[in-house]
Amino acid sequence: MFEMNNLASAGRYFLIISGELLALFIGVSFLVALLQEFISEETLRNILGKPRKWLGNILGAALGAVTPFCSCSTIPIMVGLLNGSAPFGATMSFLISSPLLNPVILALFLTMLGWKITLIYGVLTFVCAVLIGALWERLGLAGDYKKVQLESACCCDCETSKPIAKPVTRNEKVRHAGAQTWTLFRQVVPYLIIGAGIGAFIYGFVPEEFIIRVAGPGKPWAIPVAAVIGIPMYIRVETIIPIGAVLMEKGMSLGALMALIIGGAGASIPEVTLLASIFKPRLVAAFVITILAVAMLSGFIFQVFQLSLL
Repeated sequence: MFEMNNLASAGRYFLIISGELLALFIGVSFLVALLQEFISEETLRNILGKPRKWLGNILGAALGAVTPFCSCSTIPIMVGLLNGSAPFGATMSFLISSPLLNPVILALFLTMLGWKITLIYGVLTFVCAVLIGALWERLGLAGDYKKVQLESACCCDCETSKPIAKPVTRNEKVRHAGAQTWTLFRQVVPYLIIGAGIGAFIYGFVPEEFIIRVAGPGKPWAIPVAAVIGIPMYIRVETIIPIGAVLMEKGMSLGALMALIIGGAGASIPEVTLLASIFKPRLVAAFVITILAVAMLSGFIFQVFQLSLL
């Protein structure tokens, strides 16, 4: 009877969470697709191309937050910007913020973890993206970019990274945004379902004592370990957020969860491999070390304020 109750609880959780996430994803994705109809790569280059110092980094991070949905699909756009003489620092702010700060991620955070955590996550990752771009430029890392031509190199076959002729009329733009939303939905829905399924299993069958013992608030090693394993895991944020919400219910520390999310979303083995083909080793190392540092720093900040955020 105990196991049947657990199975029923897991099933209810799966149906509720998967339904909410799918509806949320479709709505937000369509709005973002409409926005992207009006923000071409040429527009990005024009906005970033003027020497504005800190304002350029802020604009780069802001534009990254409303463009592609995964780290690898950002890279072809980044290459186009750099080849078009966009400032290095602003483009690096774009590279860092794009996989961490798109509206779908923020909407999932808001739904699953609440507005306080979403707000702090958004501010932290945005500020880090701005500062990282400025720091890398100040350190002279612009010379570590190998000028290459890269038409499309998305490791997850995201069609949003492929150049598409822009529609002319408003109705065509709406139809094209709908088509992009459907394409992206078909690509991402398995990850959402997997995340909801794993979360439901944890919710129904994994004891709270086990989670607390492994990654509870009192475990100082949980945050750096989570940040380190996030990169080779290559798990999409759409998958880890519903899992993370359940892990937190079971006792996982907020800091460890944030470190895992930022490490996994900010970098991945396929992305680092791709960057190695266009960056010199020093810049690749700077990228990986920076993402790990941001993941751990954010984890410790969230850990300090966990009680006031939940």
